Amino acid sequence: MESPGEKLRTARNEKKLSIDQVSHDTNITVRYIEALEEENYGVFPGEPYVIGFLKNYSAYLELDVQKILSLYKAFRIQEQPVPVEQLLKHQPKFPKFIIPVIIILGLLGAGGWGVYQFILNWQNRPDNPKTAVRIPVDYIMEGHSLERRFYKNDSILIQIGAEMYKLELFNLSEAVTIRTPAGSVILDLSQEAHVDLNNDEIPDLRITVADFAKNNADMGALIYFNLIDADSIYNAGAANPVTASVSTTVIPASSSAYPFTLQSVFQGYCMFRWEILNEQDRKDKNEKYFQRSDELNIQAQNGIRIWTSNAQAARFQIIGGGRVIPLEIGTPGEVVVADIRWVRNDNQYRLMFIRLETGS
Repeated sequence: MESPGEKLRTARNEKKLSIDQVSHDTNITVRYIEALEEENYGVFPGEPYVIGFLKNYSAYLELDVQKILSLYKAFRIQEQPVPVEQLLKHQPKFPKFIIPVIIILGLLGAGGWGVYQFILNWQNRPDNPKTAVRIPVDYIMEGHSLERRFYKNDSILIQIGAEMYKLELFNLSEAVTIRTPAGSVILDLSQEAHVDLNNDEIPDLRITVADFAKNNADMGALIYFNLIDADSIYNAGAANPVTASVSTTVIPASSSAYPFTLQSVFQGYCMFRWEILNEQDRKDKNEKYFQRSDELNIQAQNGIRIWTSNAQAARFQIIGGGRVIPLEIGTPGEVVVADIRWVRNDNQYRLMFIRLETGS
Protein backbone atom coordinates (compact mmCIF):
# COMPACT_ATOMS: atom_id res chain seq x y z
CA MET A 1 0.00 0.00 0.00
CA GLU A 2 1.36 3.42 -0.99
CA SER A 3 2.21 5.65 1.96
CA PRO A 4 1.06 9.27 2.38
CA GLY A 5 4.61 10.58 2.03
CA GLU A 6 5.12 8.74 -1.26
CA LYS A 7 1.83 10.13 -2.61
CA LEU A 8 2.87 13.70 -1.78
CA ARG A 9 6.40 13.31 -3.17
CA THR A 10 5.15 11.66 -6.39
CA ALA A 11 2.51 14.36 -6.97
CA ARG A 12 5.07 17.13 -6.40
CA ASN A 13 7.58 15.56 -8.79
CA GLU A 14 4.89 15.06 -11.44
CA LYS A 15 4.10 18.79 -11.24
CA LYS A 16 7.87 19.51 -11.39
CA LEU A 17 7.74 21.60 -8.22
CA SER A 18 10.68 22.14 -5.90
CA ILE A 19 10.26 22.02 -2.13
CA ASP A 20 11.26 25.69 -1.96
CA GLN A 21 8.50 26.58 -4.44
CA VAL A 22 5.94 24.60 -2.43
CA SER A 23 7.06 26.32 0.77
CA HIS A 24 6.68 29.73 -0.85
CA ASP A 25 3.18 28.99 -2.22
CA THR A 26 1.74 27.26 0.87
CA ASN A 27 3.59 29.18 3.58
CA ILE A 28 4.67 25.84 5.10
CA THR A 29 8.33 25.77 6.12
CA VAL A 30 10.75 23.55 4.15
CA ARG A 31 11.47 21.45 7.26
CA TYR A 32 7.80 20.49 7.65
CA ILE A 33 7.33 19.74 3.92
CA GLU A 34 10.34 17.38 4.01
CA ALA A 35 8.99 15.77 7.19
CA LEU A 36 5.61 15.13 5.53
CA GLU A 37 7.20 13.48 2.50
CA GLU A 38 9.61 11.44 4.64
CA GLU A 39 6.83 10.57 7.11
CA ASN A 40 8.94 11.94 9.95
CA TYR A 41 5.98 13.12 12.03
CA GLY A 42 8.00 13.45 15.24
CA VAL A 43 9.23 16.93 14.25
CA PHE A 44 5.72 18.41 14.54
CA PRO A 45 4.53 19.96 17.85
CA GLY A 46 1.44 17.73 17.83
CA GLU A 47 -0.88 15.71 15.61
CA PRO A 48 -3.27 18.66 14.89
CA TYR A 49 -0.34 20.34 13.11
CA VAL A 50 0.29 17.21 11.03
CA ILE A 51 -3.41 17.02 10.02
CA GLY A 52 -3.55 20.73 9.16
CA PHE A 53 -0.39 20.69 7.04
CA LEU A 54 -1.44 17.45 5.31
CA LYS A 55 -4.77 19.05 4.33
CA ASN A 56 -3.06 22.19 3.04
CA TYR A 57 -0.31 20.35 1.14
CA SER A 58 -2.75 17.78 -0.37
CA ALA A 59 -5.16 20.50 -1.54
CA TYR A 60 -2.24 22.45 -3.03
CA LEU A 61 -1.16 19.35 -5.03
CA GLU A 62 -4.82 18.76 -6.06
CA LEU A 63 -4.89 15.37 -4.34
CA ASP A 64 -7.87 13.72 -2.60
CA VAL A 65 -7.51 15.24 0.89
CA GLN A 66 -9.62 12.55 2.63
CA LYS A 67 -7.65 9.75 0.96
CA ILE A 68 -4.33 11.24 2.12
CA LEU A 69 -5.68 11.54 5.69
CA SER A 70 -6.87 7.90 5.56
CA LEU A 71 -3.41 6.76 4.41
CA TYR A 72 -1.85 8.77 7.26
CA LYS A 73 -4.15 7.21 9.88
CA ALA A 74 -3.45 3.71 8.53
CA PHE A 75 0.29 4.47 8.63
CA ARG A 76 0.09 5.57 12.29
CA ILE A 77 -1.83 2.43 13.25
CA GLN A 78 0.86 0.24 11.64
CA GLU A 79 3.51 2.18 13.57
CA GLN A 80 2.09 1.18 16.94
CA PRO A 81 4.16 -1.73 18.34
CA VAL A 82 2.45 -4.79 19.75
CA PRO A 83 3.61 -5.46 23.31
CA VAL A 84 5.65 -8.61 23.61
CA GLU A 85 3.44 -9.76 26.48
CA GLN A 86 0.49 -9.97 24.08
CA LEU A 87 2.47 -12.21 21.71
CA LEU A 88 3.42 -14.71 24.40
CA LYS A 89 0.86 -17.19 25.60
CA HIS A 90 1.13 -18.36 29.18
CA GLN A 91 -0.72 -21.20 30.72
CA PRO A 92 -2.76 -19.77 33.59
CA LYS A 93 -1.70 -21.05 36.96
CA PHE A 94 -4.21 -20.47 39.75
CA PRO A 95 -3.41 -21.44 43.30
CA LYS A 96 -6.23 -23.33 44.99
CA PHE A 97 -6.99 -20.49 47.41
CA ILE A 98 -7.59 -17.96 44.61
CA ILE A 99 -11.14 -19.17 43.79
CA PRO A 100 -12.63 -18.39 47.26
CA VAL A 101 -10.91 -15.00 47.19
CA ILE A 102 -12.48 -14.21 43.78
CA ILE A 103 -15.94 -15.20 45.08
CA ILE A 104 -15.57 -12.96 48.15
CA LEU A 105 -14.36 -10.01 46.05
CA GLY A 106 -17.28 -10.55 43.66
CA LEU A 107 -19.79 -10.40 46.51
CA LEU A 108 -18.20 -7.26 47.91
CA GLY A 109 -18.23 -5.68 44.43
CA ALA A 110 -21.91 -6.51 43.93
CA GLY A 111 -22.76 -4.97 47.29
CA GLY A 112 -20.77 -1.82 46.47
CA TRP A 113 -22.47 -1.54 43.08
CA GLY A 114 -25.87 -1.75 44.74
CA VAL A 115 -24.97 1.08 47.14
CA TYR A 116 -23.66 3.18 44.24
CA GLN A 117 -26.89 2.71 42.25
CA PHE A 118 -28.99 3.65 45.30
CA ILE A 119 -27.04 6.89 45.78
CA LEU A 120 -27.17 7.69 42.04
CA ASN A 121 -30.93 7.15 41.87
CA TRP A 122 -31.46 9.30 44.95
CA GLN A 123 -29.41 12.14 43.43
CA ASN A 124 -31.42 11.99 40.20
CA ARG A 125 -34.84 12.18 41.86
CA PRO A 126 -36.96 15.06 40.47
CA ASP A 127 -37.40 16.50 43.96
CA ASN A 128 -33.67 16.48 44.72
CA PRO A 129 -32.55 20.12 45.05
CA LYS A 130 -28.99 19.26 43.85
CA THR A 131 -30.18 18.50 40.30
CA ALA A 132 -29.46 21.65 38.25
CA VAL A 133 -31.96 22.62 35.56
CA ARG A 134 -30.98 25.35 33.13
CA ILE A 135 -33.64 27.99 32.55
CA PRO A 136 -33.89 29.17 28.90
CA VAL A 137 -32.82 32.76 28.33
CA ASP A 138 -34.69 35.33 26.23
CA TYR A 139 -32.42 37.89 24.50
CA ILE A 140 -33.34 41.16 22.78
CA MET A 141 -31.21 42.32 19.85
CA GLU A 142 -30.36 45.98 20.27
CA GLY A 143 -28.89 47.55 17.16
CA HIS A 144 -28.21 45.77 13.89
CA SER A 145 -26.33 42.69 15.09
CA LEU A 146 -25.83 40.28 17.98
CA GLU A 147 -23.35 37.45 18.49
CA ARG A 148 -23.87 35.15 21.47
CA ARG A 149 -23.68 31.50 22.51
CA PHE A 150 -27.21 30.09 22.57
CA TYR A 151 -28.40 26.89 24.23
CA LYS A 152 -31.46 24.77 23.53
CA ASN A 153 -34.75 26.68 23.97
CA ASP A 154 -32.98 30.05 24.24
CA SER A 155 -34.71 32.71 22.15
CA ILE A 156 -34.08 36.14 20.69
CA LEU A 157 -36.48 39.02 19.95
CA ILE A 158 -35.70 41.04 16.81
CA GLN A 159 -37.50 44.22 15.79
CA ILE A 160 -38.29 44.81 12.10
CA GLY A 161 -40.08 48.12 11.66
CA ALA A 162 -42.76 48.32 14.35
CA GLU A 163 -43.04 44.52 14.80
CA MET A 164 -41.12 42.20 17.12
CA TYR A 165 -40.25 38.69 15.92
CA LYS A 166 -39.19 35.79 18.13
CA LEU A 167 -36.65 33.14 17.05
CA GLU A 168 -35.87 30.06 19.17
CA LEU A 169 -32.97 27.60 19.17
CA PHE A 170 -35.08 24.47 18.88
CA ASN A 171 -32.53 21.67 18.54
CA LEU A 172 -28.78 20.89 18.61
CA SER A 173 -27.77 17.56 17.10
CA GLU A 174 -26.16 16.93 13.71
CA ALA A 175 -27.09 20.51 12.83
CA VAL A 176 -28.51 23.65 14.45
CA THR A 177 -32.27 24.10 14.10
CA ILE A 178 -33.74 27.57 14.67
CA ARG A 179 -37.49 28.20 14.68
CA THR A 180 -38.46 31.48 13.00
CA PRO A 181 -41.81 33.04 12.02
CA ALA A 182 -40.88 32.15 8.43
CA GLY A 183 -40.27 28.48 9.30
CA SER A 184 -37.43 26.36 10.66
CA VAL A 185 -33.86 27.12 9.58
CA ILE A 186 -31.33 24.25 9.71
CA LEU A 187 -27.64 25.23 9.61
CA ASP A 188 -24.33 23.40 9.84
CA LEU A 189 -21.05 24.87 11.07
CA SER A 190 -20.08 28.09 9.18
CA GLN A 191 -23.32 28.01 7.17
CA GLU A 192 -25.47 31.12 6.85
CA ALA A 193 -29.10 31.71 5.91
CA HIS A 194 -31.14 34.75 4.92
CA VAL A 195 -34.62 34.94 6.50
CA ASP A 196 -37.65 36.98 5.46
CA LEU A 197 -39.30 37.68 8.83
CA ASN A 198 -42.05 40.10 7.75
CA ASN A 199 -43.06 38.07 4.66
CA ASP A 200 -42.42 40.88 2.14
CA GLU A 201 -40.24 38.63 -0.06
CA ILE A 202 -37.12 40.61 0.92
CA PRO A 203 -34.61 39.01 3.36
CA ASP A 204 -34.45 40.90 6.66
CA LEU A 205 -31.97 38.85 8.68
CA ARG A 206 -28.74 36.92 8.11
CA ILE A 207 -28.04 34.05 10.55
CA THR A 208 -24.59 32.44 10.76
CA VAL A 209 -23.47 29.52 12.97
CA ALA A 210 -19.89 30.33 14.00
CA ASP A 211 -19.26 27.48 16.46
CA PHE A 212 -20.97 24.31 17.70
CA ALA A 213 -20.14 20.66 18.41
CA LYS A 214 -22.34 18.04 16.76
CA ASN A 215 -24.45 15.93 19.12
CA ASN A 216 -23.21 17.89 22.16
CA ALA A 217 -26.01 20.24 23.18
CA ASP A 218 -24.21 21.14 26.44
CA MET A 219 -21.73 23.26 24.47
CA GLY A 220 -24.49 25.31 22.84
CA ALA A 221 -23.92 27.15 19.56
CA LEU A 222 -22.27 30.49 18.85
CA ILE A 223 -24.73 32.23 16.51
CA TYR A 224 -24.42 35.58 14.73
CA PHE A 225 -27.59 37.54 13.85
CA ASN A 226 -27.26 40.51 11.51
CA LEU A 227 -30.03 42.70 10.05
CA ILE A 228 -29.94 43.16 6.28
CA ASP A 229 -30.73 46.73 5.22
CA ALA A 230 -31.42 46.29 1.51
CA ASP A 231 -31.92 50.04 0.82
CA SER A 232 -28.68 51.14 2.46
CA ILE A 233 -26.73 48.39 0.69
CA TYR A 234 -28.17 49.45 -2.68
CA ASN A 235 -27.51 53.17 -2.16
CA ALA A 236 -23.98 52.61 -0.83
CA GLY A 237 -23.22 50.31 -3.74
CA ALA A 238 -24.05 53.04 -6.24
CA ALA A 239 -21.62 55.46 -4.57
CA ASN A 240 -18.84 53.12 -3.44
CA PRO A 241 -18.86 49.52 -4.66
CA VAL A 242 -15.83 48.57 -2.56
CA THR A 243 -17.35 49.27 0.86
CA ALA A 244 -20.97 48.47 -0.02
CA SER A 245 -20.63 44.68 -0.22
CA VAL A 246 -21.89 42.76 2.79
CA SER A 247 -19.82 39.75 1.73
CA THR A 248 -17.37 38.97 -1.06
CA THR A 249 -16.07 35.62 -2.29
CA VAL A 250 -12.28 35.47 -1.89
CA ILE A 251 -11.70 31.86 -2.98
CA PRO A 252 -14.43 30.18 -5.12
CA ALA A 253 -16.08 26.83 -4.42
CA SER A 254 -13.87 24.07 -3.03
CA SER A 255 -14.59 20.57 -1.78
CA SER A 256 -12.83 21.23 1.55
CA ALA A 257 -12.01 24.12 3.89
CA TYR A 258 -8.21 24.05 3.88
CA PRO A 259 -5.81 26.23 5.91
CA PHE A 260 -5.01 29.67 4.52
CA THR A 261 -2.78 32.65 5.34
CA LEU A 262 -3.67 36.36 5.52
CA GLN A 263 -0.55 38.30 4.54
CA SER A 264 -0.36 42.02 5.34
CA VAL A 265 2.32 44.52 4.26
CA PHE A 266 1.75 47.86 5.97
CA GLN A 267 2.25 51.11 4.09
CA GLY A 268 1.59 53.50 6.97
CA TYR A 269 0.81 53.85 10.66
CA CYS A 270 -2.14 51.70 11.73
CA MET A 271 -3.77 50.01 14.72
CA PHE A 272 -4.62 46.42 13.74
CA ARG A 273 -6.37 43.69 15.76
CA TRP A 274 -6.99 40.07 14.84
CA GLU A 275 -8.48 36.89 16.28
CA ILE A 276 -8.29 33.30 15.05
CA LEU A 277 -11.75 31.72 14.66
CA ASN A 278 -11.63 28.03 15.61
CA GLU A 279 -14.40 26.03 17.30
CA GLN A 280 -11.91 23.80 19.20
CA ASP A 281 -9.23 26.30 20.17
CA ARG A 282 -10.35 29.93 19.99
CA LYS A 283 -7.18 31.97 20.51
CA ASP A 284 -6.94 35.32 22.30
CA LYS A 285 -7.35 38.60 20.48
CA ASN A 286 -4.13 40.28 19.31
CA GLU A 287 -3.56 44.02 18.98
CA LYS A 288 -0.57 45.97 17.70
CA TYR A 289 0.44 49.30 16.17
CA PHE A 290 2.13 48.81 12.79
CA GLN A 291 4.35 51.17 10.83
CA ARG A 292 5.44 51.44 7.22
CA SER A 293 7.18 48.29 5.87
CA ASP A 294 5.96 46.10 8.77
CA GLU A 295 4.69 42.67 7.73
CA LEU A 296 2.21 40.27 9.34
CA ASN A 297 1.28 36.68 8.40
CA ILE A 298 -1.76 35.08 10.09
CA GLN A 299 -2.46 31.37 9.52
CA ALA A 300 -5.93 29.91 10.15
CA GLN A 301 -7.99 26.82 9.42
CA ASN A 302 -11.56 28.14 9.77
CA GLY A 303 -11.31 31.90 9.72
CA ILE A 304 -9.90 35.20 11.01
CA ARG A 305 -11.67 38.24 12.48
CA ILE A 306 -9.89 41.55 11.82
CA TRP A 307 -10.24 45.19 12.96
CA THR A 308 -8.24 47.98 11.37
CA SER A 309 -8.21 51.72 12.02
CA ASN A 310 -7.33 52.44 8.39
CA ALA A 311 -8.50 50.07 5.67
CA GLN A 312 -5.87 51.34 3.20
CA ALA A 313 -2.91 51.26 5.59
CA ALA A 314 -1.86 47.82 4.35
CA ARG A 315 -1.84 45.63 1.26
CA PHE A 316 -3.67 42.40 2.05
CA GLN A 317 -3.58 39.10 0.19
CA ILE A 318 -4.84 35.58 0.83
CA ILE A 319 -2.53 32.60 0.29
CA GLY A 320 -4.18 29.18 0.07
CA GLY A 321 -4.66 26.23 -2.24
CA GLY A 322 -1.61 27.21 -4.29
CA ARG A 323 -3.06 30.66 -5.05
CA VAL A 324 -2.23 34.22 -4.01
CA ILE A 325 -5.30 36.51 -4.15
CA PRO A 326 -5.21 40.28 -3.42
CA LEU A 327 -7.89 41.51 -0.98
CA GLU A 328 -9.36 45.02 -0.83
CA ILE A 329 -11.14 45.67 2.49
CA GLY A 330 -12.11 49.35 2.37
CA THR A 331 -11.23 52.97 1.70
CA PRO A 332 -8.48 55.26 3.14
CA GLY A 333 -9.10 56.17 6.78
CA GLU A 334 -12.08 53.80 7.10
CA VAL A 335 -12.50 51.63 10.21
CA VAL A 336 -13.37 48.07 9.14
CA VAL A 337 -14.42 45.04 11.18
CA ALA A 338 -14.77 41.84 9.15
CA ASP A 339 -14.50 38.06 9.09
CA ILE A 340 -12.44 36.14 6.53
CA ARG A 341 -13.80 32.61 6.92
CA TRP A 342 -15.04 29.52 5.18
CA VAL A 343 -18.78 29.31 4.47
CA ARG A 344 -20.39 26.03 3.39
CA ASN A 345 -23.30 25.92 0.96
CA ASP A 346 -24.59 22.89 -1.01
CA ASN A 347 -21.63 20.76 0.22
CA GLN A 348 -19.17 23.29 -1.22
CA TYR A 349 -16.90 25.68 0.70
CA ARG A 350 -16.15 29.29 -0.22
CA LEU A 351 -13.67 31.56 1.57
CA MET A 352 -15.67 34.75 2.20
CA PHE A 353 -14.80 38.30 3.25
CA ILE A 354 -17.78 39.33 5.44
CA ARG A 355 -18.03 42.87 6.84
CA LEU A 356 -19.50 42.95 10.32
CA GLU A 357 -19.36 46.67 11.01
CA THR A 358 -18.48 49.86 9.14
CA GLY A 359 -17.29 53.18 10.47
CA SER A 360 -14.99 56.04 9.72
